[in-house]
Amino acid sequence: MQTIHIQLEDRSYPIYIGEGLLTQIKLIESHLKQKYVAIVTNTTVAPLYLDPLLHGLKQHGIKAFPIILPDGEVYKNQETLNLIYDALLKEKCERTTTLIALGGGVIGDMTGYAAATYLRGVPFIQIPTTLLSQVDSSVGGKTGINHPLGKNMIGAFYQPQCVIADIDTFKTLPQREFSAGMAEVIKYGLIRDEAFFDWLEKNIEGLMKLNPSLLIEAIKRSCQNKADVVEMDEHESGVRATLNLGHTFGHAIENAMGYGVWLHGEAVAAGMVMAAHLSKLMGWLKDHEFNRIVKLLKEAKLPIDPPNMSEDQYLKLMSMDKKVVDGKIRLVLQKGIGDSCITSDYNPNHLKTALNTQKFSA
Repeated sequence: MQTIHIQLEDRSYPIYIGEGLLTQIKLIESHLKQKYVAIVTNTTVAPLYLDPLLHGLKQHGIKAFPIILPDGEVYKNQETLNLIYDALLKEKCERTTTLIALGGGVIGDMTGYAAATYLRGVPFIQIPTTLLSQVDSSVGGKTGINHPLGKNMIGAFYQPQCVIADIDTFKTLPQREFSAGMAEVIKYGLIRDEAFFDWLEKNIEGLMKLNPSLLIEAIKRSCQNKADVVEMDEHESGVRATLNLGHTFGHAIENAMGYGVWLHGEAVAAGMVMAAHLSKLMGWLKDHEFNRIVKLLKEAKLPIDPPNMSEDQYLKLMSMDKKVVDGKIRLVLQKGIGDSCITSDYNPNHLKTALNTQKFSA
């Protein structure tokens, strides 16, 4: 097992990464304030991992009750969030009751937001079951829900007690979901870690075949990159915004297509290509660097061509992004592989070209 520590003073916590961690109940027990937990999961994950977790907790004298939500990004909303509150209130949960998020990014985001707001704050633990949630959404304390007018527009920064990333859950993860997670892994190499990008290029075949040692290394390096950024800028007032490479384009794609039609990682992958294209048009990214980015995303079985959306559609949706400042759309762009910047100082004509280019694949 590998352990990474997020250093945030009294909000610090560990990330445990390895195989068979779901059966290591002592990892959970050591972070509980009382032996009573609520497990929030969904209809897809529950049949796979809920009963073994409940059994393990019971063996350690920990009482637990499940809250099973419908599965899908389309349910990441206030109505579904209320189902969590309803269950917590019905069970008369107190401030020492810990919520456990057992599932992917949607479950993690909603459970974290419920924990941040129920009784004005109760502890929670992240047990992410997808690659995307293990390297991204479960780390750093971003929680929240979607609004019909924008993705993740309602939420809070709220740190977990710990994150338990068990790579054994990938054995039941569909290929498409795994690839979606690889988009966020590749992102870390692009924004700040050229050596990691090089490593990914050399090991992408083994990663796609779920080689355990490679997976643990990729998750560890991804989480460490995110930890370094979060420790510098917990509330995204500066450098943390670079973690949103491809996301402004990607969120527009998710919103326009309908949440869940494109997976988050798929939309981010296409968005990263669009950001790289704009960076190339600005003269910041060389042709061979752009080609390396496209090649690696393709090898990870990710889409590189955006959907057929109009320029006006993109601009309308991008203007509602959280990174808009004084009415200007700020974008994360590339100065090279491993070198990114946050800027609204780009040529608007180049942005239009990027938005109107529908095909990057050969």
